[in-house]
Amino acid sequence: MSGFLYLVATPIGNLEDITFRAIKVLQSVDIIAAEDTRHTGKLLKYYQISTPTISYHQHNHQSRVQELLTKLEDGLSIALVTDAGTPAISDPGYHLVSACIKRQINIIPIPGAIAAINGLIASGLSSDRFCFEGFLPQKKKEKDNLLKDLQGEKRTIIFYEAPHRLLKTLKDFSQYFGDNRRITLARELTKLHEDFWRGTIKDAIAFYQNQNPKGEFTIIVEGNQHQEIVELSPTQIKEEIEQLMAKGMTKSEACQELAKYSNLSRREIYKLSV
Repeated sequence: MSGFLYLVATPIGNLEDITFRAIKVLQSVDIIAAEDTRHTGKLLKYYQISTPTISYHQHNHQSRVQELLTKLEDGLSIALVTDAGTPAISDPGYHLVSACIKRQINIIPIPGAIAAINGLIASGLSSDRFCFEGFLPQKKKEKDNLLKDLQGEKRTIIFYEAPHRLLKTLKDFSQYFGDNRRITLARELTKLHEDFWRGTIKDAIAFYQNQNPKGEFTIIVEGNQHQEIVELSPTQIKEEIEQLMAKGMTKSEACQELAKYSNLSRREIYKLSV
């Protein structure tokens, strides 16, 4: 009889944000598969848990999956944890989960903290319907295609971002979502320096141009509250821009406004207009 794979949520900052059930599971399993054994070691030491650990992360998951499957099929039980939060969210945990499903190994999720939900519920933005995008692709073309696809998204959108990429990401948001879209930046959630910044994308850019971003960010972006996204021909784009400029907008402002309703970004609209 095979063992069980437990997907155990761990604290995202404050070590006391863990359930009694999670502690009990971590104490009782045979092995803990951790993203970073040193990081998880601090949590285990805090709760005096002596269960042995093994690394499982994005750089070794391909070789580790079979090893862990063998242990599970031999009857051992394994707890999968990430450095912070719920495993299989923005980490390679789903590879192991998928493999276990194919082998008919029992999987038991142990709920707990997740930064995306913590950030969302305190953002002040609609939490009735939302979508989670995690970290943006690093390749420019893939990132641009994704943001373009999200221009018409009406649900609240949740992203993760590292501090050194924050300002560039905010500028990308401005290009595809517009300057006036509301946004909340949740920083260092549950930690000593937890902080929430709320405002528009334009104001966020201005703030972080003069403020050095620190800590990991959960970004919550308001969904598109405007009309349905439409496809416009180059001729239609020029006509729309002329009408907006006749109302007193600059060309840049007109391109920005048109991007809210178009299937094109502000940059693409500007290029077509000239």
